[in-house]
Amino acid sequence: MRHLVLLVTLLFTLGMASAAWSEDLIMDKDALSSMLSEPDLVVLDVRTGKDWSSSEFKIKNAMRAPVGEYKDWSASLPKDKTLVTYCA
Repeated sequence: MRHLVLLVTLLFTLGMASAAWSEDLIMDKDALSSMLSEPDLVVLDVRTGKDWSSSEFKIKNAMRAPVGEYKDWSASLPKDKTLVTYCA
């Protein structure tokens, strides 16, 4: 699926998710790893606070996009790209 959008974390945090969310919204690290070289991929790191700052694991070229600051960064997201959020 070329334009897979993973917004599970963002949706739960914003209170828009329902019990009927699809399993298709989950991607494992191997699937994401195979996509990292794609030019149409935008990875959003939605971790906040110490979860982000103290982590030794960060995806190279990921855009930091804390959920609490959604209004600040969401308008700048490209509409023609595959968006993947993560909060590992």
